[in-house]
Amino acid sequence: MRRPSTIAIDGPAASGKSTIGGLLAERLGYLYLDTGVMYRAVTWAALVRGIPIDDEAAVTALARQVKIEILRPTVQDGRSYTVLVDGQDVTWEIRQPEVNHAVSPVSAYPGVRAALSAQQRRMGRKGRIVMVGRDIGTVVLPRADLKIYLDATLEERAARRYREVVARGEQADYEQVLASVRRRDEIDSNRSVAPLRPADDAVVIDTTTLTIEQVLDRVLALVDDYGRGRRQSVANREENSS
Repeated sequence: MRRPSTIAIDGPAASGKSTIGGLLAERLGYLYLDTGVMYRAVTWAALVRGIPIDDEAAVTALARQVKIEILRPTVQDGRSYTVLVDGQDVTWEIRQPEVNHAVSPVSAYPGVRAALSAQQRRMGRKGRIVMVGRDIGTVVLPRADLKIYLDATLEERAARRYREVVARGEQADYEQVLASVRRRDEIDSNRSVAPLRPADDAVVIDTTTLTIEQVLDRVLALVDDYGRGRRQSVANREENSS
């Protein structure tokens, strides 16, 4: 059965897209690329170098210059991948609160999106990839074989992010996390360039009340349906030509 070679998974913060994307890629033996970490990497680099986040020109220039690598996990500490910025492992640093607060403005800059989207598109052309983000199905890979949009209520997504922070042994306040997720939604959905929205041909899955296993099962069913659909399409063509 033929599988979709390019799979795009989009959705808002803490909708489960990164977890599901990683598990799906592992199950299929595909490359997993969480594009959100690239924007986080640029944001982190700007912060540590003292570049003002509101200096669009400087941040855009940084995005064009900095070398970002996303590798399979190099340390067994619960990470799904390893993120290097100019050779430095910043996998956990890019998850710090200050990066969470600043990443949305950075990701809204057209020049930053153009620089990183070009890299993502080149990787997507190679196929056998699960790419996760906020504009994969609409902008980066508009011709992806399978497009999925994961969503959940704001409160559930904030609770997930809160538990994630606490699980790392860090201090967190649910109300502050809720406000941060709400702010991220507003910025991502209202930006002028590549706003967050499901692609017209994406399958939308509400993960609010679903376990990780249940969501993965639904996504795997979509992968199987793609293969069956292609076989049916070939059969129809053969029948029509006879």
